[in-house]
Amino acid sequence: MTDKKEKILSSALDLFANNGVNATSTSKIAKKAGVSEGLIFRHFSSKKSLLDSLMQSAEEQINLLFEKIYNSTDPKTVLRKTIELPFSIKKSEYDFWKLHFKLKWEEEYNNQSILQLLIDKLTWAFQELEFDNPKQEAFLLTQIMQITSTDLLKGNLKNKQAYKDFLINRYIN
Repeated sequence: MTDKKEKILSSALDLFANNGVNATSTSKIAKKAGVSEGLIFRHFSSKKSLLDSLMQSAEEQINLLFEKIYNSTDPKTVLRKTIELPFSIKKSEYDFWKLHFKLKWEEEYNNQSILQLLIDKLTWAFQELEFDNPKQEAFLLTQIMQITSTDLLKGNLKNKQAYKDFLINRYIN
């Protein structure tokens, strides 16, 4: 990937995540990236194509993160890795995750199959640990983790460690 294409993607990610896709024009992306608007269209056929490229990369990142959970054979490790996931988000990745959560409401970008794989793995873990209603527990934990992620990204979760410890104690210890 060329340096300019990388700048375009990075600028688009920042603007889409923080201002919204609809509020971000390709001219704003070009200005932030320090390139001409025409160069954007040489690399991407449209703003949607640029967004699609970002979301494809996002899905690949999510799959890599979840793969560590899917490959675990110990149920407590599955739960621990799931709980720790939002707390391991690096500040440098916040824009990526903000955009991901913003687009969850967009049917085209809401890939439920990824989340379903996680719910299935968590259901297995809860069954192995003999929880009552493992499917409901799996669904609940994924919802808790999505809310936790959102609060972390917004800066609303002040005592991260205490919250993480609470979840680990609730589900693992």
